[in-house]
Amino acid sequence: MTSPAYEIYAIKYAHHERTASQNFLGGDPHDGPMPLDYFVWLVRGEGRDLLVDTGFNAAAAARRQRQLLRPVEQALSLMGVEPGAVRDVVITHLHYDHVGNFDLFPRATFHLQDLEMQFATGRCMCHEPMRHAFDVEDVVGMVRTVYAGRVRFHAGDAQLAPGISLHLIGGHTMGLQVVRVATRRGHVVLASDASHYYANMGEGRPFPIVYNVADMMEGWGKLLALADSSAHVIPGHDPLVLERYPAPSKELQGIVVRLD
Repeated sequence: MTSPAYEIYAIKYAHHERTASQNFLGGDPHDGPMPLDYFVWLVRGEGRDLLVDTGFNAAAAARRQRQLLRPVEQALSLMGVEPGAVRDVVITHLHYDHVGNFDLFPRATFHLQDLEMQFATGRCMCHEPMRHAFDVEDVVGMVRTVYAGRVRFHAGDAQLAPGISLHLIGGHTMGLQVVRVATRRGHVVLASDASHYYANMGEGRPFPIVYNVADMMEGWGKLLALADSSAHVIPGHDPLVLERYPAPSKELQGIVVRLD
């Protein structure tokens, strides 16, 4: 049986100016500008809109000195998505920039790895460097969502729907998961922070926010095994994504690109 072919869109909502030394474990000997973009991802097809991650809001942008270009709800509206109508949201991990607007989706079921909730609420959070990229209100809010019966936990790899699967990678966080999607050009993997940039995976240089370096580096091999080629792996924060893929319309140039 042939899998459905979905459309995938990367939607940029924020930006951060930074240097290369901030993006590689151990720094970078040729340090220079290497900005970071923030995306949410829309998977569309078979009569459904699946959202991957929910970004951060204006308050988090101010606290962390990030440039919020457009609120996530406004960014999604450019693709005709009404947050209140979204039924399924994959949370790749619980860092502030991937779960920060969960409250915008009152009817959604959130898909999360067991290990990620364990990580975000366990002993690792006793250490400031480990908890720095988490926002406690997001974590507590997700716990409340569990009690409301709206979180579906996964223990490792799982089939979410025909042509869409979740895969535990770890590394960046204990429970980081990626999303494999069947598209018209083959299987595309939304890598999230398994590789922030093409260069992290392509050059074998880990991003410095990491729970387990070995798992991060082993994860790159898994990404390549899941995808139809290295060109089918989409990093989580690389501005090059907007250059390598086309916008669905002239009006969305520089904001949205189609990845399938």
